[in-house]
Amino acid sequence: MGTTTPPLPALDAPARPADAIEVGRVVGAWGVKGGIKVKPFSSDPQALFSSKRWFLEPSEAKPGHLVPALLRVVTAREQGEVVVATVHDVADRDAAQALSGARVYVPRSSFPTPDADEFYWIDLIGLDVHDRAQAVLGRIVGLIETGPHCVLRVQPADAEADEILIPFVAAYIDRVDLPGRTVHVDWAADY
Repeated sequence: MGTTTPPLPALDAPARPADAIEVGRVVGAWGVKGGIKVKPFSSDPQALFSSKRWFLEPSEAKPGHLVPALLRVVTAREQGEVVVATVHDVADRDAAQALSGARVYVPRSSFPTPDADEFYWIDLIGLDVHDRAQAVLGRIVGLIETGPHCVLRVQPADAEADEILIPFVAAYIDRVDLPGRTVHVDWAADY
């Protein structure tokens, strides 16, 4: 007869940093020695590799489910479409499986510095979009990953207006001004 490991109690851990960004979800156990599988929200999971401290929150689908507030990562690597990791204090498959559904956060300050022409989605969301005549087309509310490139989802000031979808490619993006909180585009509202 097997034994089951109860969900891990919340550990005495530091509070989640104010700049923490959700970067993935625990999707299950990996192996028999307490490894976990995390589904990253990005096709390039460097944010998960940039920190040895992952902050957790229980899944909204599992109210009352206890998970540790912090995982201290020993190893992490890509395995197909997931990241597999070993962490301190998770010693067996049952303990790892108990983390399923947990939301994984890392501090934004620990993300690798992007190249000059690269941006994290989280840094683009909320920026205003201006056309070449300096008219405000709207605000970026999200991005869509299409494979070859991303597409900006821009919500005009009129909440009833349809979103504007702008490919995030050099042909249409003139300049991204993070300090000025704007993206300048070669696009018009009626495209």
